[in-house]
Amino acid sequence: MRALGIVALSALALSLLVGCPPKPKPPEMASGKNYARPLPQGQLALRKLDARDVPDFTPACENMGSDLSVSIANSLDYLAKPSSRQFFPYGEITHDQAVATLLAMQDLANRKLPPPEANRMLREQFDTYISVGCDDAGTVLYTGYYTPIFDASPVRTDRFRYPLYKMPADLVKNPQTGETIGQRKSDGSIVQYPDRKTIESGNMLAGNELIYLADPFEVYIAHVQGSAKLRLSDGTLQTVGYAANNGYAYQSVARALIDDKRLPAEQLSLKSMIDYFHAHPAEVATYTARNPRFVFFQVIQGNPRGCLNEPVTNWRSIATDKGIFPRACMGFLQTRLYRDTGAGIIKLPYSGFALDQDAGGAIRAPGRCDVYMGVGDRAGELAGRTQEEGKLYYLFLKPQYVQQQLRGGAATAAPLAPPAGLPAAPSPVR
Repeated sequence: MRALGIVALSALALSLLVGCPPKPKPPEMASGKNYARPLPQGQLALRKLDARDVPDFTPACENMGSDLSVSIANSLDYLAKPSSRQFFPYGEITHDQAVATLLAMQDLANRKLPPPEANRMLREQFDTYISVGCDDAGTVLYTGYYTPIFDASPVRTDRFRYPLYKMPADLVKNPQTGETIGQRKSDGSIVQYPDRKTIESGNMLAGNELIYLADPFEVYIAHVQGSAKLRLSDGTLQTVGYAANNGYAYQSVARALIDDKRLPAEQLSLKSMIDYFHAHPAEVATYTARNPRFVFFQVIQGNPRGCLNEPVTNWRSIATDKGIFPRACMGFLQTRLYRDTGAGIIKLPYSGFALDQDAGGAIRAPGRCDVYMGVGDRAGELAGRTQEEGKLYYLFLKPQYVQQQLRGGAATAAPLAPPAGLPAAPSPVR
């Protein structure tokens, strides 16, 4: 899971959103593929493509608006932090190359060139890599995540009595990566932090409450999503975001309900889960305890943030396994996603650029990618319908252009020219 940020939906908890329709089967069951298949030891998640295998970027170049520039700027803010250098090189990709790539992409987005011309530049001046996927053939399962909105109270009342907690003082994190190390005891020793069942049944965090919700399952949804917009009694909205977790791997409550035959897989949805727990309120704690992972929150300003501690942007931020994918870098998504057309929600072919800015407890291995879809029930409905195979690519500026791009800066550089001895690339990005 992310060091800081929003927890993505698992493939079997895709339905944690209002109004999503029944799904035929959870994706692993439907396809027979193991999208969470671990990357073999010593192998990179990305494979460089030959020029003949590079996809057509033209459809994505038709939508390179200000939201993309904002998301690129957020990644550049992260890469400007000295701590980001520890995650590079990624294979042959250097930190400088990652920065130069984003500067060039930001410039390309700002120039608003005709899509075919932008596509030609990308193919000429950038190297394209593909995720090996779950099958070493590039198959990636795309899912969606979002930020829910719940009613809440800063004080405990008869209605609002289920807390979200602040990060406790005895939780120890790695200062470089943000990963949870454990619980510091009074004698200075560090042990594994207690699991969800122990935390909740023992009331061990009393006095560490951040805010109160009206429903225990809403608390769990906030834990799964890792952030929430909270509507207070005066109508104001307060954003709470991920601060830490207790160090345990995510386990799906949805899977537990299916395995126990409480809900049939073909009827799995957030509504069916909410309806079930409303009819069986005594079982909420029993089932949520089967996910040992527990999330702590903090009040944040502005938009929800991902694991890079940078804001996430609708459709422009993705969550991947940060142990195997390059942080903050430029991705290219090719799949089918549900979109709100105004006349209804339909599944459409989707090609788009997005920044790798987040992680998730259930988003593991090269065969998984989660797309951030925004705030509120409508975004939740889109995210909850999303379980679609596709391809995931990453773009990096070719090495011969990197230093010139870095010298020129994001706004003032002259057009790129290759070093002496190399053939000129026509119509360069810069």
